[in-house]
Amino acid sequence: MAANSSPDVRESQFIMQRNAKPTDRLARIVEGFSKLTITVLGDLVADEFVYGEITRVSREAPVLILRHRERSVVPGGAGNAIYNLADLGVNALPVGVMGDDEAGRLLLRAFRQKHISVSGIRRIKGRATVTKTRILAGTAHSPRQQVVRVDHEPETPLDHASKQELIFHARGYVRASDALLISDYGYGAASPEIFNSIRARASLDGIPITLDSRFRTLSFTGVTSATPNESELEDVLRTKIGNDNSRLLAAGKAILQRMKLQSLLVTRGRDGMVVFARGEKPVVVPIYGTDEVADVTGAGDTVIATYTAALAAGADPESAARLANYAGGIVVMKRGTATVTKDELLRAVAGG
Repeated sequence: MAANSSPDVRESQFIMQRNAKPTDRLARIVEGFSKLTITVLGDLVADEFVYGEITRVSREAPVLILRHRERSVVPGGAGNAIYNLADLGVNALPVGVMGDDEAGRLLLRAFRQKHISVSGIRRIKGRATVTKTRILAGTAHSPRQQVVRVDHEPETPLDHASKQELIFHARGYVRASDALLISDYGYGAASPEIFNSIRARASLDGIPITLDSRFRTLSFTGVTSATPNESELEDVLRTKIGNDNSRLLAAGKAILQRMKLQSLLVTRGRDGMVVFARGEKPVVVPIYGTDEVADVTGAGDTVIATYTAALAAGADPESAARLANYAGGIVVMKRGTATVTKDELLRAVAGG
């Protein structure tokens, strides 16, 4: 928690677990990931990284001129959560849409290379694949830094036929799945409307339904767990938490009760995580590793992927949160949109 919080306040509000769950228990949960199938309903994003070497300042405007060095396109948004599940050994079933453009083709190729099914992905002719292009600059002997990001987004809402196809695929997949992960970036493929239609036509009883929604967490009903970061929590409740532990406690309890969740995982950057579970006191999970991060791009996708897999494997919310914390700590030390492998997670667990 924040350094200026008093020990008395901290101890009265949270159970401070000084010793993590037994490592053998956490390792058994991770080992069980390979037996899982998880459906992911979400907004598929192409994360494009363009790297350049600084050569000089332009005469046309006070901007840097970069000599192009390389370009990469990797799955982002829900695609990154799917990629993380696959690298953790989970059988991931994506349900989403993309365009018939180059970005869409590159995403499909990336999924196929990981042996991820693409039958639940609808390609829409004339629609742009959501693409986030990050321009990174550096010199030959210095780290590359992001200087600008350009977002390419569809100009029209998702059409009715596409929504119906998403519902159809999701209904079929969840029948054979151990969990449903909803990754809502606001682009229409993982809306409350679509989720409600899936709930109405498919039995979701008995499986974890996890939610990561950028803008409309409270609009979803019927999910079992959500993983907002602290700023998202502040936005949905229109409050400011800052370093006030009592406000964090009240906000977490409010979301847990209003959404009738089984658990809530709030990520707090360098302050770690706090997990709220129904009938239990909140638990603080201190940050894993150093707070000198390399890149936080996509870290939330890694967290919800690991948290969902752990819950699906039978973990209690605290154990699931600790595994998600390990995974998040690993991935922020990597450049760009990255994933955590099952072996990396097991090594982190073994090392404590």
